[in-house]
Amino acid sequence: MTTSTARWGMRTNVMRPSDRERGERVAFVELFFDLVFVFALTQISEVVAAVSSPLDGVRAAVLIAALWWLWMNTTWVTNWLDPARMPVRIAVVVLAFAGLVVSTSIQESGGERALAFALGYVGLQVVRSIFMVIATVRHDVGVAADFARIAAWFLVTGTMWIAGALAGGVALVVLWGAAVAVDYVVARTDYALPGLGRGTMEGWDVSAAHVAERASLFIIIALGESFLVTGFAFVEEESNPARIAALASAFLAAAGMWWLYFDHGEQQGEERVERSARSGAMARAAYAYAHVPIVAGIILTGVADKTVIAHPVEMSALAVVTILGGPALFLLGSAVFRRIVGAPGAGILLGSAAVVALLLPLALVMPAWALSLASTGVLLGTAAIDTALRRRRGEESRG
Repeated sequence: MTTSTARWGMRTNVMRPSDRERGERVAFVELFFDLVFVFALTQISEVVAAVSSPLDGVRAAVLIAALWWLWMNTTWVTNWLDPARMPVRIAVVVLAFAGLVVSTSIQESGGERALAFALGYVGLQVVRSIFMVIATVRHDVGVAADFARIAAWFLVTGTMWIAGALAGGVALVVLWGAAVAVDYVVARTDYALPGLGRGTMEGWDVSAAHVAERASLFIIIALGESFLVTGFAFVEEESNPARIAALASAFLAAAGMWWLYFDHGEQQGEERVERSARSGAMARAAYAYAHVPIVAGIILTGVADKTVIAHPVEMSALAVVTILGGPALFLLGSAVFRRIVGAPGAGILLGSAAVVALLLPLALVMPAWALSLASTGVLLGTAAIDTALRRRRGEESRG
């Protein structure tokens, strides 16, 4: 921590305490913030389920990436600030309300609520970053400088979000996609600014336990959302053997993804980031980046389950893409995550993602519920092999 002589900013030090237990614990107000994303994920699922063209698909992908970036950047804030302090708690509650505004605009973000979504998204990103500068400038000038850079870049990409919302149509997708791409790329450069060089994010002394737990909670939220959409879809339809098989496949797929993430990889991620000399860089790669396909895979799988329950025999293009794309993305993202943190099993996950892709020809001869069971079988088989190899190495399960 580097103190400064700044005469402005928050006098009270609201940085997280150095005490290990308090400094790493996820606060209840952070869980309150997460509740907004339960609704946000249901809205994202509706957008994916309504995809009818490649342009719709790109917009859905942009929204998933943006939603994760919104949540992840808030996690960085609470990694530095103490949510038990009143100013921080109030700030998180305000951010949760802004997140609710964003969430209510997701379904119509390509139409009449595009500007509301863009303004809410940009406002949340910029205001949160400025709050971080105000909260830390007197107590850690390095962190304040880094978040000033982040705020500057969010102002740059914010113009693209707003311009896209005003333009609409293809321009909206192009500009929003470019804004998300810039956000992800400049983070990799530590938010370098012309003439000022790079920031110091790679050297951040992050709390590995806090970041890992926050990411884990989001995965649980995403899996829970898949149960919501699947359950609602099932109770709205007449029961028959095909739909019962689809419901069973949905549950087993969620269980398989949970097992693969929490039985082994999640613990390894926390431990490797904790030991890394460049914990900031590793945490960014493992959680900010590698978790995007993991979360997207869970969302697509949930949409697949809803689609198959509604139409268990019909094999639509959306059904094929989500039934196979969801598990494949999840496995691919999990493999990348494990590779980054040096955890074993990345090769097995990559191989399983390839096996899911090889199921594509079966879409020509199988009903949707059967293809769903086949892809779920790959997830369960991968979990079984991964667990057997872990036990052979003598490693204990954490989940």
